[in-house]
Amino acid sequence: MDDAELPDAESVDAAPAAEPRGSEGAAGAGGNRRAFLGLLAGGAAVVAGGAVAWRVFGQDPGPVDAAPETTTTTAPPHLQVTASTLPPLPIPDPLPENANADTPQVVLGTIELPRIDITADIQEGITLTAINRGPGHWPNTAKPGQLGNVVIAGHRTTYSKPFNRLNELQPGDVVTMTTADGRFDYQVRGIVIVPGEAVDIAAQSYAHTATLFACHPPGSARQRIVAKLRLLDPSGSPVDPDSALPPLDAGSQSDDHTLTVRAGDPLATNGT
Repeated sequence: MDDAELPDAESVDAAPAAEPRGSEGAAGAGGNRRAFLGLLAGGAAVVAGGAVAWRVFGQDPGPVDAAPETTTTTAPPHLQVTASTLPPLPIPDPLPENANADTPQVVLGTIELPRIDITADIQEGITLTAINRGPGHWPNTAKPGQLGNVVIAGHRTTYSKPFNRLNELQPGDVVTMTTADGRFDYQVRGIVIVPGEAVDIAAQSYAHTATLFACHPPGSARQRIVAKLRLLDPSGSPVDPDSALPPLDAGSQSDDHTLTVRAGDPLATNGT
């Protein structure tokens, strides 16, 4: 991403998304915020009709079927409850209110993209302050190697422009992320072009995936180029079956884009 892409002051009209390509096909506040990340063309596509479009976390339980009537016993009906054994997924932070906010430098690890000759430190944060230093990890998306979606943004034409050649990645290419927890190899599934407002590229799922994104075309915040990856085990085999992976073209539609995000502290105030 670049100043005109990621969090930049450039504003452009959204353009229709291009078709995805990959080994799995289509299956699988103010000006700064407007240009922020190059993630959102129009800056607040996360807002729909003036209402916060970050999807509310959690869902209402489904109705419980009534016990069937019987004339052969006087025993009262009972309800069987089955507890879920699925672990909780990460809940991404919302986009920062101020794209240029002071952001302490925290290096999460390194990322290596041999196809495009890039090795860079992974910065924690998606403010311009963080991304100007290098590829930025979206806070509270999955960490490398963890269940969920590791989301990393990078400049395409400014600063060190680590994602300048993101379009050259090919299905099957290996991208390596190294942190204090270990070394993790991810395999490129494919590349898609999504609308600028497609914040749902940061959505989490019950698979071990990663998402790298930058602005598209280079120098414009109109769309995003997105590389979608899957985690490999030490033998080089995919950790998750194809059926567990989100569709490769997720986020490339031009319809509404929403993202479940971590709620702020309802008791916090801006007063002294």
